[in-house]
Amino acid sequence: MATHYYTASSLDGFIATTEHSLDWLLRQEIDMEGPMAYPEFEKRIGALALGASTFDWVIRHEGGVWGYTQPTWVFAHGSREVPQGADVRIVSGDVAPVHAEMLSAAGDKDLWIVGGGDLAGQFADAGLLDEVWVQYAPVTLGAGAPLLPRELDLELIDFARNRSFLCGRYRVLRPE
Repeated sequence: MATHYYTASSLDGFIATTEHSLDWLLRQEIDMEGPMAYPEFEKRIGALALGASTFDWVIRHEGGVWGYTQPTWVFAHGSREVPQGADVRIVSGDVAPVHAEMLSAAGDKDLWIVGGGDLAGQFADAGLLDEVWVQYAPVTLGAGAPLLPRELDLELIDFARNRSFLCGRYRVLRPE
């Protein structure tokens, strides 16, 4: 079992615009059955964690419908309306106890830190992030939400081209 941060990034290192938009990403060409594509990755996931901005974007973009069946933890200050029937828990504070709950809920599957970058960084700070998967889109944003606003040492363990995307999978190296 591993904890992954799987996301897309602009070439200049942003996962969303300053307005939390992903329109730049949605206009890119990717083969959903190609290497390192989302559908195959998602099959191995047993639990998810999202930041409030990511959760809010998904709810807006999907018209209020929650498409995930896995138990999900949303880190937010304040409450959020949860779609009916969704296994979504609104939490705040330290990621370590939530990670333990996620492990228990995931069974023998992996965990996915969906975003944002600061949330993934909090898991990394706690020594709980194992891998970073990044699909680099051929676009620059100039500003926005950073990919991972932390200093981390990573080891490239796999890479591929998926149409317009350069995809990399990295192992998080722990300090000695």
